[in-house]
Amino acid sequence: MSRRRALFAVLVVATMAALLWATAIVLSPGGLGFFDLVFLAMFAITLPWTVIGFWNAVIGFLIMRLARDPLGAVNPPAARICGDEPVTASVALLMCIRNEMPERVIRNLEAMLGGIVASGNAARFHVYVLSDTGEPAIAEAEEKEFAAMASVWRERVAITYRRRTLNTGFKAGNIRDFCERWGKEHELAVTLDADSFMTAGAVLRLVRIMQASPELGILQSLVVGLPSTSAFARLFQFGMRLGMRSYTTGATWWQGDCGPYWGHNAVFRIAPFYAHCHLPPLPDDAMFGGQVLSHDQIEAVLMRRAGWHVRVMPVEDESWEENPPTLVEFVRRDLRWCQGNMQYWHFLGLPGLKFVSRYQLVFALLMFLGSPAWIAMLLIGTLAAAGAGQLSDIVRPGPGIALFLLVFVMWFTPKYSTVVDVLTRTEARRGFGGTTWFFLGVLIETLFSILLVPVMWFGHTVFLAGLLFGRRIGWIGQTRDDHAVPWALAARQFWPQTLLGTAALALLAATHPAAIPFAFFIAGGLALSIPLAVVTASPSVGGTLARIKLCGLPEERDAPAALDALRPAAGKPEAAAQPA
Repeated sequence: MSRRRALFAVLVVATMAALLWATAIVLSPGGLGFFDLVFLAMFAITLPWTVIGFWNAVIGFLIMRLARDPLGAVNPPAARICGDEPVTASVALLMCIRNEMPERVIRNLEAMLGGIVASGNAARFHVYVLSDTGEPAIAEAEEKEFAAMASVWRERVAITYRRRTLNTGFKAGNIRDFCERWGKEHELAVTLDADSFMTAGAVLRLVRIMQASPELGILQSLVVGLPSTSAFARLFQFGMRLGMRSYTTGATWWQGDCGPYWGHNAVFRIAPFYAHCHLPPLPDDAMFGGQVLSHDQIEAVLMRRAGWHVRVMPVEDESWEENPPTLVEFVRRDLRWCQGNMQYWHFLGLPGLKFVSRYQLVFALLMFLGSPAWIAMLLIGTLAAAGAGQLSDIVRPGPGIALFLLVFVMWFTPKYSTVVDVLTRTEARRGFGGTTWFFLGVLIETLFSILLVPVMWFGHTVFLAGLLFGRRIGWIGQTRDDHAVPWALAARQFWPQTLLGTAALALLAATHPAAIPFAFFIAGGLALSIPLAVVTASPSVGGTLARIKLCGLPEERDAPAALDALRPAAGKPEAAAQPA
């Protein structure tokens, strides 16, 4: 494993050095001035995500194509089971909820429990619905409906409902409360969110691997998006479906037993988790203090520090989640992650962490710290171009175009490596609707990503600035059903993005129009953020995409039986709801 990590480090460092050298050449007309050096520094901050993602995807693609057993090559414990071993461990199924509609949660749970009962292993499982709900009306509905559910399943699977009146520690505190009350009664716990679903087969595979691998502390499954009638969710999860498998396979190849934990659709060993993964609140007077929001990756590095392995299953294995239905909801969730990841500063100096664990924390920080760098590059580049007599006075055109295209390709390599994999497999092409339909979906999703990502960069930049002055965000609920975003709401939410993007493009149009195609990579999404939010939330647009199965997932054309019980959320339109 150490050789793999050393090789990966060499590839990343060499690639970053080469890209910085090439950028310096591009900026070298007239020598490197102050703004050139600032631009180069901003570019350096953005590079780790681009370069690491590129090499993860390349390595993952080679493993997917060349390895006889790709999963076994990156996750040896997965190869230790045949799939029919008896379940001997006592397993708690933890459904963590807060202000969710009970019928949605029950629907997801019952679809899974039916399979567990049919497998003959129900006696080894106990469901715990762990509620942090604060809304009285929802709490009342929870108590009634989960009591009815427990009564229906009483003779087959044990179900316990518990609601905390104070959500101390948010989700991490919710699970710790479970460990304190019932943890000694079980060996393993499977974590589920209100928007996640796993089949019984997927749960049993995780449990069997944990039984066969006593060194494992956490085993995380790959989580993919459920089929959706929301245009935003369809486009987002179509892109994620393309990018995650090669990326995660490559990352698992060199991270090995220091894998990630995403907090749901995973299994952990309760005793060491309770003993080593406690997250007390950070001091209120500390930078980014308070309750830890992004608890999962910290729990992973603490588990690994204690000597337990943390691994991921980088295969699509009947483990799904629902994605936010609109750009507005997506931003709300992302900013919570942004604040949570910034809290990782407090954990970088913990003694005893593995080197890879420290890397994971730094990488998670850079996921958001790179955003201000991208926005700064837009500002510096636009002003420099506008003030130049000729573009050739500030950049070398030929090398500049080549560098731009190279970075573009590297950015999209995780997705396009899977595109190549799909196109070279007959069944995979058929699952996505055939070559032509698949290509059309890839083109649409590529444009969507180009527009979406700068909107998120700008949002992170503003939010990070606010964090420095005490702005905080709590553990807010989400509107999960499809709903329209009115133009007025989109304008209130995204007018700053629109102003910056439009101003940058207008300034270049008045001075050097030839630079617009390059600036559009950042400014285009900002300028079009309002219509992007409205159109991708439109029920008619989403319904049309779902009806013709454009940008759809294989499950829409060949639906697993397990997803039938989740309709309409897994593919049929629901009544439109207004955003909260």
